[in-house]
Formats: sequence, C-alpha cells, structure tokens
Amino acid sequence: MSMNLTPIGELLIQKQLVSGVDVERALQLQPQLGARLGQILIRIGAISEDNLLPVLAGQLEIPVLDEALLPTSAAVIEQAAQLGGISTGWLAEQGVVIWEGAEGAIECASANPLNSFVNETLSSSFTQHRLQWHFIRSRDVERMFNLLRADNLASAFSDEVAHLRELAEEAPVIELVNNTWAQAIDLGASDIHIEPEEHGFEIRFRVDGILTTKMRFGRDRFDAVVSRIKLISGLDIAERRLPQDGRISIRASGIDIDIRVSVIPGVHGESIVLRLLPKERKDFSLKKLGMEADHLEKFRQWIKEPHGIVLVTGPTGSGKSTSLYAALAEANDREKKIITVEDPVEYKMDGITQIQTHAEIEYTFARALRAILRHDPDIIMIGEIRDLETAEIAVQSALTGHMVFSTLHTNDALGAFNRLIDMGLEPFLVASSLRAVQAQRLVRRLCQHCARPVTEDEMLQSAPAEFSSQMQDLQQRFPALLASPAQWHHAAGCPQCQQTGYRGRVGIYEFVEVTTALQAAIVQRMPAHELNQLARRDGYRNLREDGLIKARNGMTTIDEVMRVTGLSNQVAG
Repeated sequence: MSMNLTPIGELLIQKQLVSGVDVERALQLQPQLGARLGQILIRIGAISEDNLLPVLAGQLEIPVLDEALLPTSAAVIEQAAQLGGISTGWLAEQGVVIWEGAEGAIECASANPLNSFVNETLSSSFTQHRLQWHFIRSRDVERMFNLLRADNLASAFSDEVAHLRELAEEAPVIELVNNTWAQAIDLGASDIHIEPEEHGFEIRFRVDGILTTKMRFGRDRFDAVVSRIKLISGLDIAERRLPQDGRISIRASGIDIDIRVSVIPGVHGESIVLRLLPKERKDFSLKKLGMEADHLEKFRQWIKEPHGIVLVTGPTGSGKSTSLYAALAEANDREKKIITVEDPVEYKMDGITQIQTHAEIEYTFARALRAILRHDPDIIMIGEIRDLETAEIAVQSALTGHMVFSTLHTNDALGAFNRLIDMGLEPFLVASSLRAVQAQRLVRRLCQHCARPVTEDEMLQSAPAEFSSQMQDLQQRFPALLASPAQWHHAAGCPQCQQTGYRGRVGIYEFVEVTTALQAAIVQRMPAHELNQLARRDGYRNLREDGLIKARNGMTTIDEVMRVTGLSNQVAG
C-alpha cells in the first residue's frame, strides 16, 4: 500500500478539520489508549468519521467505499469466509467485511485497513487471491454484520446495572455515540432521535426541520448505546419504566455543545431524543432572522418601547427563542437591567441576568417573576407564558413600567388575544398591556449551489389555484417589498445539501401591532375575522403571504411555504 508520509494530524490541521490543540491532546492520550490517532480524535469529539476517512484515504491511497457498493446479501460474505476458512464471528470481532469481487479478487473493507494482524491473517487465508482493501465507515461495518445475525429478536445482554455500565464504557460504544454526535453537528442537525424497533434500532437526525434516517443497527447494540447516553447524562441506567431528562456538555466535531436528553419508555424499549445546543452560538442579530424591511423596522420599534408586553408565538421548534434572544441582544445597551426566566436557559448571554426555573423544588416561572420584580429590572424575558398566574404577573409587570418579552403557543398572531383571555385574563388587561404579537415559522432556504431559476409562468403551472390572485394582492399592498424583479426558483438537490435542494432555514412572520382600534376590538371580544380586517389596515400579512414574498425573492419555494403554513393559512379578504 502506497502512503503519503505527511502525518495524519498535520494533514487534518492543514485541511482545517481539527485544531493543533486537539491533535496534541490526542497524541498525549495515544500511549494510554493504544489506538490510532484518527480513532482517538473521534473519541475525544474533535472530528467525525465522515470527515476523517477521506483524509486517511488520500494519505494511504486506499479508497473509501460507498455503502451502495457493499454486499446486500449475508450469503456473499459467508461464501467468502468459507473460501478462506475464516469464521464470520472472527470477521465481526475484527470489524472486517469481505466478499469475492471481479477477477477472483477478495474485496476487504474495514475502518482500519492497516491492522497488520488482520492483513497477515487474510493474506495467509487467501494465498491464491489478490486482496483489494477499502475504507468503510463503522456504521456500515455494523450494518453488514447485522445481515449475518439470524437471531436479532432479543438482546444478548443482562439487565444487571454493573453489566450495563461495563457495556457503556466499551471503546466501540463510546466511538459510536461520539461519532453520531459529530455527524449530527457536521450536518447542522438540531436533534438526534434514537428509536428502538422490534428487531433493531435506527438513528435519525432532524436537519432544517426534517427528520431523516441516518443509521440502522442490530438490537444487540441498543442497550449499550442507551446505557452510554444515560451514564454520561447522569440518568438512572437501571430505570426503564419511567421518563427521564438529563443534560450533557461535550465536545463533538471540534465544537463545544450542550445536549438536552429526553428518555421515554416505549413498547420496544426506550426512545431517546437529544437536542443539540452549540455553546459557541453565532451572534444573535435581528438582521439574520430573515425579516422583511417593514417587519424589521416594526420589531426594532417594539424593542425600544418603555413598557408593555411583546409576545412571540408559534409551535415548538419555530425559532421563538432565537427571536427573543436577538431582541434582547438588540436591547442590551448596558444602560438597562435585563433579567430572563427560562426553562431551560438555552444560550448564555453577557450582560444579562438569566434564571433557570426548577419545578422539582417549586421554583416556577411565577415564583421567579415575583422575585425579579424586586430586583429593579427594566426588561424581563419570560421563557413561556404557560398558566394564568404567570400571565397575571406579566401583565402586572407591563402595567407598572416594565418591558416584557415572552412566548405563547398559538397558531397565529391574532389568536394570542383569545388565548390569554381563555387563560383567565380580563379582556381590558390584555388590551392595555399588550404592545404587539409576532407569529413565526421556519421554512427551508434554497441551496445556493443547486437552486434552479424558473419563470412565473412555470410557477403558475405547479402553484395552488389562488396563487396568482394572492401575488396581485401582495403587489398592491406591499409595492416596496416587491419592487425588484421576481426570482422564482425550484429546489434541485446536490451533494452540498444532501440532495434535498435546501440548506439552512429562514423565518416567515406575522406582525400585529395593538393599535387603539384593535384594543377596543379585544375588549369587545370581536371575532377573529374582524380582528384580521383591522390588522390588515395597518399592514398585517399572514404567514403564507410573508412566505410567498420570500419565495418570490428567491429565498425559498412555494412548495416549502405550503408545507409549513398548511392549507388553512389563506389570505383573508
């Protein structure tokens, strides 16, 4: 095998895949762990296997084998093993997959093709055959040997806590878990889902709001993976009947991240969801939220208000927290006392006092807010208004000269008024304390590498029937936003975006300012359609309309806007 003599650590640094500090740390650990440098870098979370293998392949001139070229039948691997007089159990222990290729060559695939013991054994077993080596990802090795396991119906491991701890500390399990986190970070995933099935389990990543399956493993690995995650997140390994929540701070793919861990029992075992929260968060900036010019101007005006409540509404995962953090960053001029009450504190911000609630000791939003009001705040941020008591304190704070930012779960901005009234607040208190409501969703951005421009006529062929009239209405109401030429695009798909056609997300928004006319309507509890008409006179547009403007400007597609806003978010007359 021919090699590039440049050390792998130096190559990785040259390609800016790891830092010199990471390589130095890995070299210090190497005598203790007795593993190759690349494996150690994966274990300490400095790099993912997906980023490491191409560099190793270039250094050693051994190709990385695409999973599509691997055998699809267990019989192919078994036949090659029998030909060389080798047991499949030995191959599984060594992490090597073999099969007979073209012209009598024996194809050999491993995450470590340089293992001298394996090389010598296979060479002596196949003296009449040429060995053709390939790099293969660890997850693909695991998948191959799942084909060979005839009995996947139950775990081979004991339920004893001591044994589970032992499994959790095994090097292959540590590498599998760490590599999963690293891959998720590389792809920009927000969540990792580990889901057990009857005969195995799968790992899915949520990227840009969409869940996709990334790995599948045999059932015999499941207990070890679950135990590893529970162990490092401080959860009870032996408890499998009740939900548990934990938190981990780790380094993966060269990034320091916090991970919120949620474990719930299911029919086939415990389901785990990991929410990834990078500590090295990019600066929160209103400009990066994707608001149109008129919305951005309004939001900045609301932030400067001396008192009142500004609500951000939307479902879980719609970017509400990011909008609030951006608002606080804008307001944080070091001349105001800003205090937040959150559950949990997702991102730490300089110059702001952030408070974490603890329901288990009855330190709730309401209890924390009462204490905050004695702490001389100018601006208060409440993670979420969940109940009447919290809503009442928020209103009291607003009416006594404080600016309050918070979130609320409603489908649209106009629904926030009735939601608060239904909680038990008097309509006149809602009308007098609320300054504005913002609703939002996240749509996927078009991939800049493969987006395909199309004409408006082409868009009309695939768009909903009402599309043309909606665009004409928007042109009349928001001429400044639609002054530039249209830039309609279709999503195509390329390696840069994992063939999805999209990369990253941008917000679509509804903004409702509580004017004098709207205050009177809230007090009289006018129906939603009348509130809508009042708001539209002051420049309100709904989520779909804002999404259509972004699609026209080349940021997303009509299909994506329709997917996120659904069929009910129609334009009101």
